[in-house]
Order: sequence, then C-alpha cells, then structure tokens
Amino acid sequence: MKQDSMVSDEFKALNLICHRIPQRTFKIRGKYFPVCARCTGFYIGAFSYFIGAYFVYVEYTLYLIFIAFLMMIPAFLDGFTQLLGSRESDNKLRLLTGLVGGVGLAILVKAVKWMILISF
Repeated sequence: MKQDSMVSDEFKALNLICHRIPQRTFKIRGKYFPVCARCTGFYIGAFSYFIGAYFVYVEYTLYLIFIAFLMMIPAFLDGFTQLLGSRESDNKLRLLTGLVGGVGLAILVKAVKWMILISF
C-alpha cells in the first residue's frame, strides 16, 4: 500500500492534463501510463481519426458535428457519475468511452479548423 501512495504523490505533481489516479491508469510491467485510461482512449481515438481524415475526405456538416457531440456524451456521463459517487467504472469502460469521445472531439476540432479555413 505504501508503494501506491508514493506513486499517487508522484502523479499529483504532474496532473496538468490528467488526474493520473493510479487505480484508473493502465500499468505495463510495473510502469504506469502517463495518462489515465479515459485520456488514453481520447488520445488514441483522436489520433486515429486525424490519421484517417488525412487519407479520406470528410465533409463537415451540421449533422456530423451533432454526431460528434453525441459521441462525447458517454465519456462525460461515465466521468460525471463517478465524480458524484453514484457508481464506479472500470478501466475497460473508461478506455472505450475515451475512444468514442476522442473521435468525437477530433471531428469537432477538424470541423472548427474547416470553418476557419472556409471563412477566409
């Protein structure tokens, strides 16, 4: 238990982009990921979308932007219900909601970029 509290203190010093709670972070060979399971999913989902959108043309319509917002709702609900203490999620669900939310966030980022580019 002492090891976990030491790791937790280390994570608190570097939590600018993620809470980095050890119980919510994947660990491989005794080393924790730099971000939690949900943020890992967000990064993988967004990166995957950016790579795919580079090779395939995507038209950013209001419908697609609406779908992108819907894709972010599961991650929000999962995190918010945990924050309220009404339930506890596991890392697999955090990763899955992060993946879906990451794709949604990437769509929104690309849509904003597209809107800025067409306005000039």
